[in-house]
Amino acid sequence: MLRDIIDILADPTDGTDLQLTDDDRRVISTSGHSFDVARQGYVSLIAGEGLKHTGDDAAMVQSRETFLSRGHFAPFVEAVSEHIHQVLDDAGVSDDHHPVIVEIGAGTGYYLAHALDDVADSRGVGIDVSVPAAKHLAKCHPRVGAVVADAWQRLPIRDNSVDVITVIFAPRNPQEFARILRENGEVIVLTAHPGHLDELREPLGIIGVEEGKIDHLLEKSQGFLTRVGEDTLIEFPMELDRDSIAAQIGMSPSARHIEKEELARRIAKLPDKMTVTAKAQITRLRRA
Repeated sequence: MLRDIIDILADPTDGTDLQLTDDDRRVISTSGHSFDVARQGYVSLIAGEGLKHTGDDAAMVQSRETFLSRGHFAPFVEAVSEHIHQVLDDAGVSDDHHPVIVEIGAGTGYYLAHALDDVADSRGVGIDVSVPAAKHLAKCHPRVGAVVADAWQRLPIRDNSVDVITVIFAPRNPQEFARILRENGEVIVLTAHPGHLDELREPLGIIGVEEGKIDHLLEKSQGFLTRVGEDTLIEFPMELDRDSIAAQIGMSPSARHIEKEELARRIAKLPDKMTVTAKAQITRLRRA
């Protein structure tokens, strides 16, 4: 709920503190800016002229909900939660501290909700540019506050307030991450690795994994974040039926590049079930 994480949020324009009104309908900054809380429970903290990107539409969000709810990416979820524990242990977080976990591009909150279940007394802020995603995100867990914001702009989070940032197949903003992290906080980035979903690329014509994504991240992070230890590669097979394949593609960027009818035609030619490889790596970063 927003009330539980309001002490972490900040005005997106000038970084000043925020407060909820007594009726929980508006968020007001000490500098006088006001932001309405949607009836679904999320708040849009957008500076300036508004959002330049709208993110996932309702159909993509529903595909994401369908695919993830079937547990196909469970090993990714477990790996992220395990690394969150490692970060908190390495930081020497005290037993009476309530760790703050911020997920960038949180989508429907699937990963963040699992992390909060796994880390006792933790609090979560889910940030996504998509309003349809935020509607799901606001209801994913009682200790989540859902915020619509642009990850490429100033994040509506106070300086030095976050223990762990998770970025799961989502945009990375190293300068802002460094600003909001606590001294011993870390960023956990899950990045698709070459080979991810390869069995689907030729028959469906979907977008491939860009080479050198981690190198590009490290280059952008210079002066702000530095790598911690060695990356962890996570690879596992998934048994997917056609419905799950359709949901996987429907939640991905490929959904914007292939006409819906053409994608359905290609999927119909696939076997009833396929073994598909999931492959990604976790990179840990802390303030430089």
